[in-house]
Amino acid sequence: MSLPPEKASELKQLIHQQLSKMDVHGRIREILAETIREELAPDQQQLSTEDLIKALKRRGIIDDVMKELNFVTDNVDQELPSSPKQPVCFTDRQSTLKKTNIDPTRRYLYLQVLGGKAFLEHLQEPEPLPGQACSTFTLCLHFRNQRFRSKPVPCACEPDFHDGFLLEVHRENLGDGTRMADSTTMLSISDPVHMVLIKTDIFAETTLVASYFLEWRSVLGSENGVTNLTVELMGVGTESKVSVGILNIKLEMYPPLNQTLSQEVVNTQLALERQKTAEKERLFLVYAKQWWREYLQIRPSHNSRLVKIFAQDENGINRPVCSYVKPLRAGRLLDTPRQAARFVNVLGYERAPVIGGGGKQEQWCTLLAFLCRNKGDCEDHANLLCSLLLGYGLEAFVCVGTKAKGVPHAWVMTCGTDGTVTFWDSLTGHRYLHKPINPDEPPAAEQPKPLYPYRTIGCVFNHQTFLGNCQPSDSVETCVFDLNDESKWKPMNEEAVKSVCAPGATTSLPPFPPLCASTIDASVTSNEIEMQLRLLVSEHRKDLGLTTVWEDQLSYLLSPALASYEFERTTSISAGNEEFQDAIRRAVPDGHTFKGFPIHFVYRNARRAFATCLRSPFCEEIICCRGDQVRLAVRVRVFTYPESACAVWIMFACKYRSVL
Repeated sequence: MSLPPEKASELKQLIHQQLSKMDVHGRIREILAETIREELAPDQQQLSTEDLIKALKRRGIIDDVMKELNFVTDNVDQELPSSPKQPVCFTDRQSTLKKTNIDPTRRYLYLQVLGGKAFLEHLQEPEPLPGQACSTFTLCLHFRNQRFRSKPVPCACEPDFHDGFLLEVHRENLGDGTRMADSTTMLSISDPVHMVLIKTDIFAETTLVASYFLEWRSVLGSENGVTNLTVELMGVGTESKVSVGILNIKLEMYPPLNQTLSQEVVNTQLALERQKTAEKERLFLVYAKQWWREYLQIRPSHNSRLVKIFAQDENGINRPVCSYVKPLRAGRLLDTPRQAARFVNVLGYERAPVIGGGGKQEQWCTLLAFLCRNKGDCEDHANLLCSLLLGYGLEAFVCVGTKAKGVPHAWVMTCGTDGTVTFWDSLTGHRYLHKPINPDEPPAAEQPKPLYPYRTIGCVFNHQTFLGNCQPSDSVETCVFDLNDESKWKPMNEEAVKSVCAPGATTSLPPFPPLCASTIDASVTSNEIEMQLRLLVSEHRKDLGLTTVWEDQLSYLLSPALASYEFERTTSISAGNEEFQDAIRRAVPDGHTFKGFPIHFVYRNARRAFATCLRSPFCEEIICCRGDQVRLAVRVRVFTYPESACAVWIMFACKYRSVL
């Protein structure tokens, strides 16, 4: 196959680099000089080319070169330049790259994690026995729309991380996308490598341990494009100033750089970026203070409203709330806005941990930390749902306010082109239409009855708009969502918001990662949980002195009901109930009674789910059913969503002869 001229020249350059690295030219000169001294007779004036090649072959030079070049000829026809490259993640305990399918015209950053140390919280952790369940660490990375995950390693004071990640370094929308990036181009790429460390305990519960932004461009000024770093990971939330451990990291550019930059040039570029970011953030802070003063001058009572301009992330850094939202496209992983709402709903809910009393600890997570942990607070859910709805082309905003008893809460609002205002609860997946109550109407006038749980609203925002509620009352019931009316909503200047929240505006903004497809096999997982539940039910009934007879056909008939429940949660449309009821009537003989109990979980721990089911008197009545000709059934259906989130539906049922 023929190569374009620019690729041919780049290939020649790579071969020349390899020959120089092996010092082939010097070795050839030595052998030629030796051959001329030994073999050139006094009456001979010159050696032939064949003689010289024979001498090189005899001393093994040509064989050495061919071994080192390692030409890969497999599947050449399949490696089309237009095909998108998938992120490559592989383990390599040596410093050299293993053979892998990479584009020779692209530049890569090979990041190796070569172990950890000083994870003092696990100093007393015993060495796990082979096959024994233990807590594990997993390292998740995101770099320029590529995501990676390390193999889980047992938690220890010195965790045995040995993973390599091949990160493609490229520049979107800048000229020729196939041209290899040089040092100067890469120096202008300010995206960090976001590293998130997750701990998973033996019950599959996840904890966010650390979140770190690695500045990788120091490798551009290192000799041979290779550098070793020691990264100190700090804790999260209230422990953001406390070290949790150290990672040893090696960075290597591949192919090797033709020309490295001086360390002074790299440091100057980084310092200029930090200075520019700091100045933008300072100017926005000055503007925000002025905006807040003007807001308070409208009405002194505004001081008590939940107007959230800044929020702390997991590292304790204050960032404008608008920076937590960005239009996010889910590709082919989610098809509709309502399916996106269901996905966000099945991600776990957990308030930020706080040591001691004193109320709620505030912590708005970056998107990668939220997705890798698979759970977060209401603000994390609302930010993700708003981003997904913006990606679907809706006019969406995050609302900050309170629920009953003054509990702070965040939810999402969409404004239709016809003026319809819809609230989306990101924790439950419920949707509510908002129709404001007119407080000036006479008492006898019929007013809409609100179904939503929200009480007050202080502000709304998205990626480019921030609006403070300046209506006489901050009650959601009476609130008018005419966001263009500045007498009701005080806006921030959009240019000011964009100066610190637009993509690429500052180097301190964490880039948004793409969503990942689920790695869970729904059928296999459903079967596993179902078999575990059957065993748990049988053991429980045995302890009560009861026998257990399962009826597989009855279990199978429960499947349509579970599918219908999930469909209703996703679309708010109920379907298929008539067929399910008809099938059950046919399966239950005259004189028999049928009882069923469906329940929904967002985790896959069968024992935990069974313990929860037993706390329901309806479910316990089915599991502990006594009577004549008792037949039991259980059906489990796992519905998978991106990021390995899942909705688990379980239905217990029994039928028995009614005895009066």
